[in-house]
Amino acid sequence: MEYTLLLAVLGAVALLLFLILACRMQAFLALLISSIAVGLFTGMSFEAIVENIQKGMGGTLGYVATVVGIGAIFGAILEHSGATQRLSTYLLEKFGEEKAPIALSIAGFLIAIPVFFDVAFVILVPMLYALQKKTQKSLLFFAIPLLASLAVTHAFIPPTPGPIAVADIIEVPLGWVILMGFMVGIPTTLVAGIFFGKYIAGKIHIEVPQTMDVAFSEDDEGKEVSIGLIFLLILTPIVLILGNTLTDMFLKSERIEAGFMPDLIKFLGHPFVALIISTLLALYFLGTRQGYNRQELQNISTKALAPAGVIILITGAGGVFKQMLIESGAGVMIAEQMIAYNILPLLLAFLLALMVRVLQGSATVAMITAAGIIAPVLENMVVSEPQLALIVLSIAAGASGFSHVNDSGFWLVNQYLGLTEAQTLKSWTVMTGILAFTALGILFLLGMLV
Repeated sequence: MEYTLLLAVLGAVALLLFLILACRMQAFLALLISSIAVGLFTGMSFEAIVENIQKGMGGTLGYVATVVGIGAIFGAILEHSGATQRLSTYLLEKFGEEKAPIALSIAGFLIAIPVFFDVAFVILVPMLYALQKKTQKSLLFFAIPLLASLAVTHAFIPPTPGPIAVADIIEVPLGWVILMGFMVGIPTTLVAGIFFGKYIAGKIHIEVPQTMDVAFSEDDEGKEVSIGLIFLLILTPIVLILGNTLTDMFLKSERIEAGFMPDLIKFLGHPFVALIISTLLALYFLGTRQGYNRQELQNISTKALAPAGVIILITGAGGVFKQMLIESGAGVMIAEQMIAYNILPLLLAFLLALMVRVLQGSATVAMITAAGIIAPVLENMVVSEPQLALIVLSIAAGASGFSHVNDSGFWLVNQYLGLTEAQTLKSWTVMTGILAFTALGILFLLGMLV
């Protein structure tokens, strides 16, 4: 029976990769088909398969769709108002040209919290061009720190979609993921971004591609936006969500008593409410106060939901995959095998995500697949909430590693920086590998403390 279940899981993952790689099938449909395969391989009845598809999809989307949808609108307002460029310009002015990589890392780290990775990079890339033209240093000296910070935040810090989806599948409060994400993300950015960026810039000199527009004006849109307001808007949902988590922790440990104020803090710190508050503030201060009319703000919000919709559906399909593994008993079997062979959940989660990432390219698919496999395992083990958060981040780290030619991010970097394929592999791909394993090492250290 154990071997049958194991073969069912391996067969489903192989089918998923075949459908995505060979058949070029959309990940949402491929995940659903692979989930059905798990049910069929394990002898589940046809009726049960259909019921579990509905149960897995509904149970996941009720939370993820709401958070990702609101977060997408919040990020779009920051982007269209020029607030992201204003923030990065401010940090560069404060740090100066010599410490520009640090300024870019901080800017990327903050901007990628509400804004998607590729959008944030495209918005900020003219700043990289301007710095390269002014200093004549390799473009990689500025680009790698920015890319590393964008990748780290996109993978580790909610409310970005990846960690939200994985946290929901594994069932861990977002506050713990945010707290641990900062603890892992900051040193990882230093190693993969600042240190490696300086090293690789000395090996590969890249100038601004002639095909790219290098103009970057100090009068860019968003210059009038208060920098204090931008910081406030970006940090508001994070502080509120952390307040929810810490209050819940104090209540459980009986350090504080239940009452109106703890209930209010938990309500305001729920991701739904925290993001709605932040989005309403952004709509007013960065939208209405900046001269946008209601129709323009509605158009911006509607457009933002298009890329979010794809992520939401893929995440829902990942919830179905998880549900099938639970109902089939495969999760219990894998947990028993891990205990028998002393395999650490942290390492298994990382390796699963890294394997899927390298084979098929998409970080989102890698995260969802690994989370779907590991979640049923964790239900049969005693794991604290901080430890669950570390496993979420381990999946995120693995899913971020070794981006290469089958990843759209590889070609985005390749084209905007004017690199050859070999140069992209030596810089971007190596950086994502360093990022993944640096994060894993920090996660193991934190794992010994929590």
